[in-house]
Amino acid sequence: MIKHCCEDMAYHANFKCDIHKNPFDCPDKIIVFDDRDKDYGLIIHDGGSSSIAIDFCPWCGSKL
Repeated sequence: MIKHCCEDMAYHANFKCDIHKNPFDCPDKIIVFDDRDKDYGLIIHDGGSSSIAIDFCPWCGSKL
């Protein structure tokens, strides 16, 4: 398991919904993390599967 910059980022990057299998369908899933590339993104909840890449943590401000 990867160590994220803070507890909040770890929670949101690892969040698994019990109701929605697709993370882009879940309104509670706001961060997507690509384990292979170590990239983070904010999910755009518009019915698609888009995200906006982020370089800094929205909670602690650390460079990702």
